[in-house]
Amino acid sequence: MKKIILKGCGTALVTPFFGREVDYEAYAALVRRQVTGGADFLVALATTAEAPALTSEEKVELLKITHRYGGDLPVVVGCGSNSPRATLDNMALLEPYGADAWLVVVPYYNKPTQEGQYLYFKAVAEAAGKPVVIYNVPGRTGANMEAGTCLRLARDVSNIVAVKEASGDTEQIRRIIEGAPEGFSVLSGDDALTLKLMEMGAKGVVSVVSNVFPDKVSGMCAAALTGDFSAAAAIDDNLSEFCRCCFAETNPIPVKAALAHLGLMTAEVRLPLTEATASTKALVAHTLSLYPDGSQD
Repeated sequence: MKKIILKGCGTALVTPFFGREVDYEAYAALVRRQVTGGADFLVALATTAEAPALTSEEKVELLKITHRYGGDLPVVVGCGSNSPRATLDNMALLEPYGADAWLVVVPYYNKPTQEGQYLYFKAVAEAAGKPVVIYNVPGRTGANMEAGTCLRLARDVSNIVAVKEASGDTEQIRRIIEGAPEGFSVLSGDDALTLKLMEMGAKGVVSVVSNVFPDKVSGMCAAALTGDFSAAAAIDDNLSEFCRCCFAETNPIPVKAALAHLGLMTAEVRLPLTEATASTKALVAHTLSLYPDGSQD
């Protein structure tokens, strides 16, 4: 099994649409932009990609493009569902097209217990054959993975290598950071908390904001990883207005509006999501105007 250490800025890539179809050309340009912008790894087919609204064929083609234009950047691929069979079926579908690690979300809708979560992730990881990143996002799944469960998995299952923590509970995340075994990465799943968590010892972020500002987010993470928290804080402060803007509506609605404002793709999303409201688009336009240095050419 290929060893992977995830740290720094990982961009949770959006999926561009045009006329209700995937805009593969815009997606390829987005991936290239992440490489030139300094992203440390790429996250494809996850929440920000609107993965539940994509067909199997679209997922395969998007993953091919991610590898074709992503250079040597590690690619973490979202494949989680709400049953072991469905998750492993997703892995089998995407495995031929390359994944350096799998991103597996806490099962949604089922509301599993902590023991159920432990047994699910253990079974999936042991069958995966690749490194696995746990994704804890109770605001979307309806179930929180507690620190003890996360640490139990990190210690017991050798190929569970990281957690993307988007619970928003900084004390829970602190316990994970402090108890994590060597080689296990805690990654922020919330752009607004990235610097705070890295000050605690987190290794980076799976970022929405970096779709627009890969240079700034990667620069902030690089500074934090070297202990230069003064420089990291300056970048974080600079990004704070845009970060708030990105969550004015359900992700990825606002960040797609921002990318559209920059002329990089349309603002289209797929049902059940709807395109940004006029007020959100106005907020996005105003917020981007606060960045006279641009959002990376």
